[in-house]
Amino acid sequence: MANIVTLNTPAREDWLQQLADVVTEPAELLQLLNLDHLPELQAGHDARRLFALRVPRAFIRRMAQGDPNDPLLRQVVTQASEFTVTPGYSTDPLDEQTAAVPGLLHKYVNRALLLVKGGCAVNCRYCFRRHFPYQDNQGNKRNWQVALDYIRQHPELNEIIFSGGDPLMAKDHELDYLIGELEAIPHIQRLRIHSRLPVVIPARVTETLCQRLAASRLQVVMVTHVNHAQEIDAEFAHAMARLKAANVTLLNQSVLLRDINDDATILATLSNRLFDVGIIPYYLHVLDKVQGAAHFYVSDEEARIIMHGLLSKVSGYLVPRLAREIGGEPSKTPLDLQLRQV
Repeated sequence: MANIVTLNTPAREDWLQQLADVVTEPAELLQLLNLDHLPELQAGHDARRLFALRVPRAFIRRMAQGDPNDPLLRQVVTQASEFTVTPGYSTDPLDEQTAAVPGLLHKYVNRALLLVKGGCAVNCRYCFRRHFPYQDNQGNKRNWQVALDYIRQHPELNEIIFSGGDPLMAKDHELDYLIGELEAIPHIQRLRIHSRLPVVIPARVTETLCQRLAASRLQVVMVTHVNHAQEIDAEFAHAMARLKAANVTLLNQSVLLRDINDDATILATLSNRLFDVGIIPYYLHVLDKVQGAAHFYVSDEEARIIMHGLLSKVSGYLVPRLAREIGGEPSKTPLDLQLRQV
């Protein structure tokens, strides 16, 4: 079994320090993992020009040294295939780049996405918003106020989703402001937070944040984004326990990714580990066809076969819904698990 890399950083340092302690050069990432001698990985260095490389060392610590197929590494490492222009792929696969107002996407009847912050702790190479114009949808108080005014004027909304980028890139005092504003809008009943930060930097789940969520009149749901069981460690488990103690409902969404988690046994292990730390598997998304990420694609038919295998390995409540998102549709689109007859 490969050794896990050790970067000699404190286990529970401040999350902002960990956020700043990132690798942005592909050569350094490969060197840290003893992979800098592999030409196939070196060939991908220039892809950082298409989409910046950003990987916190807190996440790198969970990667295996000397393994070019490490499932965490493959999610973040630049690849030459990102330069391939693939027919049917788009820079805006979900038709999102025209917002209702700056920073707010009213995609569904009863819920809207507030793009709290444009940045992320980690840049996942399959990100469907890797081409999103965050410069036109900046997460600042001026845009937030415009978005909040829109929410006040739309009583059909009963749930607001904090999205991004990553909404937990906002500091606790900024989140306190936004939550307070939403609590003052009578028709808003639920707050959902979609974030990858708790698994990438578990220290982001601060005591201050948990206390604020616990005190809210809103029903709070945290949707983590974990694709592989190797991402789950003791620090993440501790962070989830703190959120559960704050009465936060915990769900997870994953993306089905070629050569990372496109296997029923791998997904079964993930579902079991998620449940071990108090999280219910929620969605398994097929890849949004964003330009530069075609090498991650798993076809619908393959996805259905994998899901049938998963059904036989775990209890029903540990099977996420297989779905895709289609721009302009009023909800996610579930993929029927009935296999096509051949």
